[in-house]
Amino acid sequence: MKKKYISLGLMSGTSGDGVDASIINSNGIDQFYIIRDKFFEYDSNIYKSFHDLKEKIFNLSDLKKLSKEILDLERKITIFHAKIISDFKKIEDNFLVGFHGQTIYHNSKERVSKQLGDAKLLYQLTRKKIIHNFRKKDIDNGGEGAPLTPIFHQLIAKQKNISLPVCFLNIGGISNITLVKKNFGASGLFSKDIGPGNCLIDLWIRKNSNKKFDQNGKISLIGKTNQIILEQAQELYANRANKKKKSFDTSDFDVSFARGLSLEDGAATLSDFTAGVISEGLYLAVKKSENKCKEILLCGGGRKNKTLVENIKKNLPSKINLSLIDKLKINGDFIESQAFAFLAIRSYLKIPISFPNTTGCKKATLGGELINN
Repeated sequence: MKKKYISLGLMSGTSGDGVDASIINSNGIDQFYIIRDKFFEYDSNIYKSFHDLKEKIFNLSDLKKLSKEILDLERKITIFHAKIISDFKKIEDNFLVGFHGQTIYHNSKERVSKQLGDAKLLYQLTRKKIIHNFRKKDIDNGGEGAPLTPIFHQLIAKQKNISLPVCFLNIGGISNITLVKKNFGASGLFSKDIGPGNCLIDLWIRKNSNKKFDQNGKISLIGKTNQIILEQAQELYANRANKKKKSFDTSDFDVSFARGLSLEDGAATLSDFTAGVISEGLYLAVKKSENKCKEILLCGGGRKNKTLVENIKKNLPSKINLSLIDKLKINGDFIESQAFAFLAIRSYLKIPISFPNTTGCKKATLGGELINN
C-alpha cells in the first residue's frame, strides 16, 4: 500500500485578492481526499501594495529597481501565510506545506517566474516542512514554468471516472486549459495558457470604480460593447499573439484599447474580447484532440462571471458542452490550491510534476524545493 501524506496547498492567484488554502490526504500518485478548503482574503494594505507594484513591473530591471518595496511586501505576504498555517493546525498537526507564493512577474521568453514568499521565514514561523519554488526546475529544464496543475486535473478525471477526452478550463487572472486524452499518464496530457482570464476586466474595474472586480459579470451585462474598438483590439491581438507560448503573465495584456469608454461599456467590450480569445484557444485545442473532445469543465474564479461565461459559450460550436466543474460536487474555487497540496507531496517524493506536453520542458521534471531546517 502506498503511504499517504497530509499536505496543505497555499495558492495566491494573479487576481491578488487573497490565498486559497486546501488540505488534502494523498499518496501523490493516484488518489486524494479533501480534508478542508478555505479562502483567506488579503487585508487592504497587502492588496493595494501588490497591485500598485505589479503595475510598475514590466521587466527584470523593474524587479531590481523596486527590490526594497518587493522585499517589504514579501515579508507581509509570508507572515499572512504563516497565520493561515496556524489556522489549519487546529484540525491537523503533521502536514507538508505547498507554498506557491504570490506571482509578481512571469516572463516565459526570459524564462523567469518570480513569486513573493520567503520560504525560510515561513519555516521559522511555523516549523513545518515547506515545499516552494515549484517553477524553477521546470524553467531550468527548458520549460516555461506553467501551467503546473495538469497532472492534478488528470487525477480528478480518473478519480471521478470522467469520460475521456475531457478539457479543463481554468479562468483565473489568466486562462489555461488541460486536455486529458484517452490514456492516463504524461503522454495523455496537453496544456497551455490560452489568454487573459479575469485580468483585463478586473484591472478596468479597479481603475474606474471603487470595486475590485465585476461580481457575477453584472457591470459587463448592462454595458454595450463598442464593436469598432473590439474589432481593432482583436486584429491587433491576432497580429501580435505568439500561439506557441505555453504561459502568460497579466502584464502581457492591457486595457488601453478601452480608454474613453464608460465603466459599463468598457467592461462589456473587455468581456467580449476576453471571451473571444478564450473561445478560440479552446476550439483550437479540442478540435485537434483525439476523438474530438466535446466536454469542457470550467473552474476558477472566472466561472462566476456569468456574462463572460455566456460570451464564451456564444463563440463555441453548439456541440461543445461548457459546464461548471461544480456539477461533479467539486468546488471550482479550490482546484489550484488542492493541486499545489498534491504537487508538494510529489515534490517531497521526488516524482515529476511537469512534462513536455504541459510546460514545454525537455523531459519530465521534478518540482519544488524543501525547506525543513
